[in-house]
Amino acid sequence: MRKFDSLTEREVLALAISLEEDDERVYADYAEGLRQDFPASAAIFDAMGEEEAGHRRRLIELYKTRFGDHIPLIRRGDVRGFISRTPVWVTEPLGLEAIRRQAATMEVESRIFYEKASLRARDPGTRQLLDDLAGEERSHENRAEELEKEKLGHDIRREENDASRRLFVLQIVQPGLAGLMDGSVSTLAPVFAAALATHSSWDAFRVGLAASVGAGISMGFAEALSDDGSLTGRGHPWVRGLVCGLMTALGGIGHTLPFLIPQFRVAMTAAMIVVLVELAIITWIRNHYMDTPPLSAALQVGLGGVLVFATGVLIGSA
Repeated sequence: MRKFDSLTEREVLALAISLEEDDERVYADYAEGLRQDFPASAAIFDAMGEEEAGHRRRLIELYKTRFGDHIPLIRRGDVRGFISRTPVWVTEPLGLEAIRRQAATMEVESRIFYEKASLRARDPGTRQLLDDLAGEERSHENRAEELEKEKLGHDIRREENDASRRLFVLQIVQPGLAGLMDGSVSTLAPVFAAALATHSSWDAFRVGLAASVGAGISMGFAEALSDDGSLTGRGHPWVRGLVCGLMTALGGIGHTLPFLIPQFRVAMTAAMIVVLVELAIITWIRNHYMDTPPLSAALQVGLGGVLVFATGVLIGSA
């Protein structure tokens, strides 16, 4: 890996051509990833990609004029100082706001590169082009905002933000909520049945831990295998499965942890308080993300919790 200061003008121009090609492809990937759900934002990245292609053509013309037709392949990974980027295909599904932030970061990085490259250039024509590109990249930092105003009217921006929220609810909140409800409610019966049957905090903790982890694994696989998301728009199945499984385990472990307290009565009291907190959190999520009226959400969640808790108490006291 070379230091930037050790590069010749020929190598700097070759690197600049490679960087513009990379940015053009990244913007094209962003546009393609957003096209189905956010067509207006996709048009913005199409336009930004075209501008990067124009930069690359100007750099290639200058390079051929000075150094001939052969352009050595120098990538950002060959030079120290560049920020490592995660490939777009690894980070799918793409988040709209995350993409906008990443695009702004790319423009800043390009501007800094051209400013440093211009300071090292000795040829007047090369220095002029690099200065021009630095200025254009500086204007690009505001260009994304200009394109948004041009292509994303207030109504379209609001629609895309609403669509982004719906996708987040569909792909993350729904499987997470299903897991949290299952873990928080279904494990109440075994945990409190074991606690009341044995009057041992440690025994109740082991039962609760086993039930929580087992339920997390089961719910995770069930969610991941339910559908592949291609028709439902629910996202990658294994991401949903991971979210659902983790939230299921978390929901059960929450009211299991108090049984690490050796004093049984204290542990029972703490566990019941945690249960109330868990049910309140589930109620809030259903109200905030699923638009369920607060009273209705509280009654639905509370009724399920009371029935399962009562089952555990009856079995444990028998």
